[in-house]
Amino acid sequence: MSLISRRNFFQFGSSILATLGISKLKFLSQAENYGKVLAQSTPRKLALLVGINKYQKAPLRGCVNDTEMQRQLLIHRFGFNPKDIYILTDELATRQGILEAFEEHLIKQAKPGDVAVFHYSGHGSHVRDPNPIVKTSLMDGSGLSGTLVPIDSSFPNPDLGGVVDDIMGHTLFLLTSALKTENFTGILDSCFSGMTTRDFTVRSRAGGNKIEIAPQEKGDQEKWLSRLDMSKDEFVKGYQSGVAKGVVFASAKPFQTAKDVKILDFHAGIFSYLFTQYLWQETGTPKQAIAYTNKQIPATLKQNSFYEVKTGTKLDSQAIYLTENSYPVANAVVTEVKGNQAQVWLGGLEAKKISQLTNGAVFNVIYPQEKSRTKLIFQSRDGLVGIATFKGGVKPGFLLKPQN
Repeated sequence: MSLISRRNFFQFGSSILATLGISKLKFLSQAENYGKVLAQSTPRKLALLVGINKYQKAPLRGCVNDTEMQRQLLIHRFGFNPKDIYILTDELATRQGILEAFEEHLIKQAKPGDVAVFHYSGHGSHVRDPNPIVKTSLMDGSGLSGTLVPIDSSFPNPDLGGVVDDIMGHTLFLLTSALKTENFTGILDSCFSGMTTRDFTVRSRAGGNKIEIAPQEKGDQEKWLSRLDMSKDEFVKGYQSGVAKGVVFASAKPFQTAKDVKILDFHAGIFSYLFTQYLWQETGTPKQAIAYTNKQIPATLKQNSFYEVKTGTKLDSQAIYLTENSYPVANAVVTEVKGNQAQVWLGGLEAKKISQLTNGAVFNVIYPQEKSRTKLIFQSRDGLVGIATFKGGVKPGFLLKPQN
């Protein structure tokens, strides 16, 4: 079916069945129904990627790069249509912008069986909930609620206190509950306690008992409880049992900090970098991906990622993003071609191997297979973007591996 168009399929099939004495009209009716079944059986893949660097206080450097690493991975390894990936960075990643994008892009568009991905890279924090729906925090025992910090939230002095326009984990749970698909993956590269050193920046805004959530956030929670026809008791029970849908990856365990680090000549979340790098090279499960990531995170960073799946499921043994990989494992991909030069995304190479790339290094095409003899000659690099020259036909989407 994939080798001929839907129109040609109908024309071809109707001409054959007509010779068997079956009416064309009847066939077309049956074929239309069959076409609808096929359409329903092909899951759509939707993603919302959020990355915030330009906080007025405590700016970060690697969060926007995280979203680009995720975007390239989803398109070229997992077959996401670029048009189905919605990105919010910096000024666009306001509280309202994030909430509206989640609703409009994921909740309203994802149908049962579709794939939905939400990635957040930015500051996290802890706040006191003056009127808690969930009265205890099972995450770290502090009694405070974890939050995501949008670009337009404030950074009050934790000793003096104040009200912030954060997005609570409680709200994210309700938004996820509203999805019509169970195939949800969340990636949260942020944390809840802040400091900065010469070597890294922690992705956190200082919080505490004197920092409270804005009333509007509580109002949104009540709105979603009503829309979901979910009682507060049902919400508390669901929240305490685990994630609402699918699988959620977190960059650091409670009492640890997520790090924004410099890798060679670019910045990224150490978790996002290692996580996406692994998925370029391997077809793994959540358990395998987290095991690799934690093994590669330097011990000096004192950061261990983890994941949680919906209670009663076996999603930890399924493929990442709850979708079959559309393309082979690789180390790099051609993203743009101009003349005899190709722009190459190097996100599937370890940092050490990237640093060892020299002018004249050879990349072999591994996909499509009929182009396997095609070679690209590396010229230069800026961050994770390389420039290579080639002879012959090369197109965006060609997957590459360096020649040993």
